[in-house]
Amino acid sequence: MNLARRTMNNPAFALVYERAWRPAAFFLATGRTMRADRHDAARTLRLRPGSRVLDVACGPGNITGYLSTRLAGDGYAVGIDFSGPMLRQARVDNSGPRVGYVRGDARRLPFADGTFDAVCCFGALYLIPDPLVAAREMIRVLAPGGRIAISTSHRDDTWFGAVSTLVGGAGGLRVFDIDTFPDLFERSGLTEIRQEVHGLLQYVSATRPAR
Repeated sequence: MNLARRTMNNPAFALVYERAWRPAAFFLATGRTMRADRHDAARTLRLRPGSRVLDVACGPGNITGYLSTRLAGDGYAVGIDFSGPMLRQARVDNSGPRVGYVRGDARRLPFADGTFDAVCCFGALYLIPDPLVAAREMIRVLAPGGRIAISTSHRDDTWFGAVSTLVGGAGGLRVFDIDTFPDLFERSGLTEIRQEVHGLLQYVSATRPAR
């Protein structure tokens, strides 16, 4: 297990992750606030009251919990993560009537094909072993007509990007080519593929065509 994954499994880090570390690191990397990011996530996923939502590598559940507040009726949000300490923190900080948490491997999601109307993974694919396998799993569990959205690293073609790639690699963080996920989504038959870049992160979303 590399340094990045060991850190994510540390109970002390789980306690401060969303309260301090991630908001500060996120703003430095993108120039965006977590509040703006959560709002954009709900908009990009085109949530309806009854949507079934999966948040992959949910950490302490801040986005999962927020998305669940946009739901009603039969709608629900599920957060899945490999880290037990992160999930324990999620249950403390981000529980609610329409949210639940599951421990599992993003590369082998324990859900049937087409289970969810919206699937997301924000700021975590660069930590997951075999991230393209995880992305294909996300597509597999996405229902026809559903939306997928991710945010992850991208390789900036500058000296700063080169340094970031080296530093991230030393700590176990992957840095992806800018075309990696749009190409994967297109090969998987997804449509409405949209990509935005904010600082060191890329945001990619798409739709699984309705049958």
